[in-house]
Amino acid sequence: MPSSTSPNGTLAAADQPRLKRLLTVRDLVFFGIVLIQPIAPVGIFGLAQEKSHGQVSATIVIGMIAMMLTAFSFGRMASLYPSAGSAYTYVSRGLGAHVGFVAGWAMFLGYLLIPLVNTAYCALTLERVFPGVPYAVWAATFVAIITVLNLRGISATARANMVLLAVMTLVIVAYLGLAIKYLIQTGGVGGLFSYEPFYTPGKFELRAIGTATSVAALTYIGFDGVTTLAEEVHSPKRSVPIAVVLVCFLTGVFSTIEVYLAQLAWPDYTTFTNPETAFLDVTQRVGGAWLFQAMGWVLVIACLGTGLAGQAGAARLLYGMGRENVLPSAFFGHLSPRTRIPNFNVLLIAGLTLLMLPFVDFELAATVLIFGALVAFMGVNLATIREHFFRRRGGTPSVVADLLLPGLGFLFCVAIWLSLPMPAMIGGGVWLLIGLLFDGVKSRGFRVRPVQIDFSET
Repeated sequence: MPSSTSPNGTLAAADQPRLKRLLTVRDLVFFGIVLIQPIAPVGIFGLAQEKSHGQVSATIVIGMIAMMLTAFSFGRMASLYPSAGSAYTYVSRGLGAHVGFVAGWAMFLGYLLIPLVNTAYCALTLERVFPGVPYAVWAATFVAIITVLNLRGISATARANMVLLAVMTLVIVAYLGLAIKYLIQTGGVGGLFSYEPFYTPGKFELRAIGTATSVAALTYIGFDGVTTLAEEVHSPKRSVPIAVVLVCFLTGVFSTIEVYLAQLAWPDYTTFTNPETAFLDVTQRVGGAWLFQAMGWVLVIACLGTGLAGQAGAARLLYGMGRENVLPSAFFGHLSPRTRIPNFNVLLIAGLTLLMLPFVDFELAATVLIFGALVAFMGVNLATIREHFFRRRGGTPSVVADLLLPGLGFLFCVAIWLSLPMPAMIGGGVWLLIGLLFDGVKSRGFRVRPVQIDFSET
């Protein structure tokens, strides 16, 4: 039977090619855990432990609740716009194009900071593993490696990611077993149980817990990637919300166990060699030099993979804006004739990373990244309320699913956002102000549709 066509000669919607709906909730959950990685809480452990006055487990749980509520909102929006898969699109559809631009601008900040965060943490880790080599040398070496690989067009394959995930899991399982063994040897079975990692009398302060939770929220960054597969899932209206919430829940449970045992093994958070690499101190105490080395190399390899992807994603975002003449196309819209890589942008991101490293440490870069993510998350929660509850786009609205849960998600995100350290608030605020000015100029005083930020290739 011949395909029907619309008046303009295109195929009718029913005949358009579609992705096959083959994925299940289990597939989505596995995909989400791969994105977040089982070592997610390792990098923030020492900083969150210090800022929470020894109660980092509580901050992981609080962050889990906030992210689960927000994840549910992502799932609800994915049920309306299964091909979108980004906070930028959800906020644009739900709250308007200019508010969506602000959300996209905040997300753009994250893409620019990911190479910086990974460079800083990798250099700190290598400095611990090889103490004779200065931090600056490791940072420059790391930036050089990811830049050369991206310029050559080399990217991590799915098989390499699976191998890395398996190695991470083995090292984490070894750590869990050795930590339990250490605690039993030093304090008996009773040494495995304590409420102080969650609540320490005399040290529990809401402001401190809030600040630490703003750091611990970095553990969950990446869960929203699950929604990008909404078009390939059986019953996406049901499966996607369940999957994204489960990803946050399982990440929270695993992360809480990891940091809880670390707190019991090293209760005095004031004696870490360096808060940023405190987890390595714990691994050395419970497993000796081999676990210390194994965890160090796992962290380096994970940073390499994330740094590669982050630099490439930022370069492609700039390329998309150059291609649309949002930024000067001669530079930002340039592709290498040989590799078809936006090589000018890759080199620009590498240069900016090296220039910023002496002035921006791991903690500041990580908290500014969280600033941008939380702005986008708040937007998604509000967009969910407007689209589902007030506009009734998903059918008959539910007070619980379409108002109460996204409303609580918004309030949790606001509370964590307001608890960010002041340098992060200033840095993130300046970035948002630049975005508003940029949007105002490009949209002729907000009178025409704002420029589009293309996240599809990142």
